[in-house]
Amino acid sequence: MIWAMKAYQHAEVYFNLISSVDPKFLKLTKVDDQIYAEFRKSFGDLKIDVLDPEELKSEPAKAKWRPFCMQFDGVVEDFNYGTLLRLDCSKDYTEENTIFVTRIQFFAIETARNREGYNNAVYSRAMDTQSAAAETGGSA
Repeated sequence: MIWAMKAYQHAEVYFNLISSVDPKFLKLTKVDDQIYAEFRKSFGDLKIDVLDPEELKSEPAKAKWRPFCMQFDGVVEDFNYGTLLRLDCSKDYTEENTIFVTRIQFFAIETARNREGYNNAVYSRAMDTQSAAAETGGSA
């Protein structure tokens, strides 16, 4: 049960982060450049804005993901810990929009989403909400 609480807290912190900082400036690990390069080399055609769970969990997908993930053993701390990932990056974490993945899969996909502009929708929505609240004298 503790791992589930940690995974949820990680998801909550990350979503708050991309809601308050322009995602293109975020650095998730010390090796983001390496993770991103290897991810796009291995999964160049993977659609990351709205993920298909089969691309992560089917047997053929697992066979492709396993070598990608293992190259980060000893490079990324806790690379194989379980983490929550949003399927549709324009939406928040909900039961329907969340899948359980390894931490390195999370870093790979979220780094790509940040660099390729897919997480901008979350940040823009949060900034619009803040602006609207400021204009009406409320707080976001």
